[in-house]
Amino acid sequence: MRKALSLLLALLPTSVSAAPAGYFDLLPGVTLETGDMWVSNGERFRLYGVQSCLRGTSYTDKHGQKRDCGEASLAVLAAYIKDTKPVCAPVVKKAGIAYVVCYATVGKERLDLANVLITSGYAFAGLNGEGMPYHVPYAVAEKLARDKRAGLWQFEDVQHPAILLSREVNARTKKADQ
Repeated sequence: MRKALSLLLALLPTSVSAAPAGYFDLLPGVTLETGDMWVSNGERFRLYGVQSCLRGTSYTDKHGQKRDCGEASLAVLAAYIKDTKPVCAPVVKKAGIAYVVCYATVGKERLDLANVLITSGYAFAGLNGEGMPYHVPYAVAEKLARDKRAGLWQFEDVQHPAILLSREVNARTKKADQ
């Protein structure tokens, strides 16, 4: 009888424990803006050191169809939020955006959500104004994903968003200088 009761209790849904002090739960229902940024309770959050594919940019899938790269990044972030219920902590707040680090629990493992997104090939290491990664381990993870042709890296025409962003900045600077 005791074994049956233990089994029954193990199968019943239990409440998820709250996030540790200083952390908050990232649960489904937030408004995703991109594959690295969301709004919750009127506050904007962004994963620190990550750059998702830009919405409106495209890649060509294996069937020759153009797909929105930013939408792919966003869909993968949504899936990870739903499946792993990450817990996040703020790192810094700048220009109205709280930059956060998050960990996702898979089985008994706690994994850095940004690293998971990058190694799966659906996000990239964020670069600063000098073209250096905000967090070097993310650049290493990105190289591994690129070498394995993981996620978006399997498509020949996918471009690192930092390249596209720097071209945009350079074009604006050139136009302002004229």
